[in-house]
Amino acid sequence: MLRDPALRPFLLVWLLFVGLCSGAMLWLPALELHRAANGLHTPLLDAVMARITHLADGLVPTALALLLWWWRDLRSFLLMGLGCGISALITQFLKRGVFAHLDRPAMFRDQLAGLPWVDGVELHHHFSFPSGHSTAAWAMCCALAILMGRSFWSFAFAILAAVLAYSRVYLSQHFTQDILVGAVIGVLTTAAVHAWLYRSRFSNKRWLDRRWP
Repeated sequence: MLRDPALRPFLLVWLLFVGLCSGAMLWLPALELHRAANGLHTPLLDAVMARITHLADGLVPTALALLLWWWRDLRSFLLMGLGCGISALITQFLKRGVFAHLDRPAMFRDQLAGLPWVDGVELHHHFSFPSGHSTAAWAMCCALAILMGRSFWSFAFAILAAVLAYSRVYLSQHFTQDILVGAVIGVLTTAAVHAWLYRSRFSNKRWLDRRWP
């Protein structure tokens, strides 16, 4: 993955996203950063973010994986399916086990007085860290960037992943730290799956190139 020039735009945007989130977290405490990240709200953005965030729901990568098996081959199906599936398992283990005590922004509503809250969005309160939607967004878009193999699409999918991840902060479903770690888990897991399917001895299995019967 790192050797493919077509994927460099994706990786550069990802590194920029990780760097900006990390720098912001070092500069501001979590609640102040959340307030700063929500400094611009408009009715149009509210409507767009409330809808586009669902592209990172679990059903979307599942549907894409099945479509890839039919359109391309089993290898593509496994890249999308395992990249998103394994990263989701890691995230769920962390958020419901190791970090189950970390709550979402809605639990700090009194300390976030004056913060814009998007109408019609059902706010979750617990299991904040890491963000499952950010994990899915980056894993899904990373797999798509690999499969498309073009610089333009690599950049476009990275921007989409960043927007989907930010939508979780915009909607006050997550803090910046949640989407940052989700991005790291999603991309690193998909990169590992890619290495296994395309670079290892296992990648030579002919049946990986079969399409859906």
